[in-house]
Amino acid sequence: MKVRLVILFIAVLLLPEVMDAQCAMCRAVVESEADGKTAEGLNNGIVYLMAIPYVLVAGLFYFIYRKMRN
Repeated sequence: MKVRLVILFIAVLLLPEVMDAQCAMCRAVVESEADGKTAEGLNNGIVYLMAIPYVLVAGLFYFIYRKMRN
């Protein structure tokens, strides 16, 4: 179980292009442009902003778990 979770976590971190996400307004603005670089940058920014809180909370729970085991 732990191995699968670690593999999934690493895959999510190494493959952010799989997680393209946009709000409706952002998507409309990006689709109106002919350049695809804006859309790619927007998606990367969304993934970055989404991932940081999850990593911090996971780290916090890991340290709490480790502290409780000792």
